[in-house]
Amino acid sequence: MNRSLVLRCAGRPVGRYALHPETARSRSPRPCLHPVSTLAGTTVTELAPKDHLHHLGVGVAVPDVAGHNFWGGRTFVRGQGPTDLDNHGTQQHQGFRLCDPDGFVQELSWVAGGSEVLREHRTVAATELNGSAWALDFTFSLTNTTGAEVTIGSPATNGRPGAAYGGFFWRAPKERETPTVFTADREGEAAVHASHADWLALAGDGWTLVFAGATARTRRDPWFVRAAEYPGVGSSLASTARLPIAAGGNIVRRVVTVVADGRLDRDEAAALVRKAVTA
Repeated sequence: MNRSLVLRCAGRPVGRYALHPETARSRSPRPCLHPVSTLAGTTVTELAPKDHLHHLGVGVAVPDVAGHNFWGGRTFVRGQGPTDLDNHGTQQHQGFRLCDPDGFVQELSWVAGGSEVLREHRTVAATELNGSAWALDFTFSLTNTTGAEVTIGSPATNGRPGAAYGGFFWRAPKERETPTVFTADREGEAAVHASHADWLALAGDGWTLVFAGATARTRRDPWFVRAAEYPGVGSSLASTARLPIAAGGNIVRRVVTVVADGRLDRDEAAALVRKAVTA
């Protein structure tokens, strides 16, 4: 079985999808995209950076699934804070239903304590938008296979305000200057974090990422945003309360990300998002 595959857009390589990242063997290993690049070749992801070794490019990571850690790092325990626990799960590749140069459909098993907790159906596709921008369309469906209700939590639901991370997550490269973050009507990390904006942009040195919740349900998830401490953007499956998944039930989320060369302004970002979501 190949350990990675190359994702292409209009014939050009724009990402590598690792099934078993070498850096993730010990804590919550999971398939991820890294490196992801602009059409001009600028890398816009980071893998296992020193500040957060459990940040793995682009993928799905959840810190609390029925008490199991599928994020990596320490677990936030109410009344104790970040705590090292032996509760890490793994996302295990089960096979591809489709595997083309510009995308794939994958089945994964989320396993903790020797048992499957969730089964994931993941679809990833790359689409060219223009000569300097392309879109990564990332959809995941999580099905509860335990036979009983499972709930998804976050550090925020466990007592840490402002830390409702968990779901789709993109770790961008840390640069000398803090990246700019903005939406259609807000600017700055404090204003954008936890918002329900239709789209959110993160602009660095010669690149811009524009994230869009591409379904009504996804748009109801607040954005998790970091810029000053490290550059990262994700969706929040469990922001103020735990998210239940009934036995045999599932949740579906879709995030489309514009990957552009240069620093986009608001009008340019909005136009590319519209094109990406309807492409």
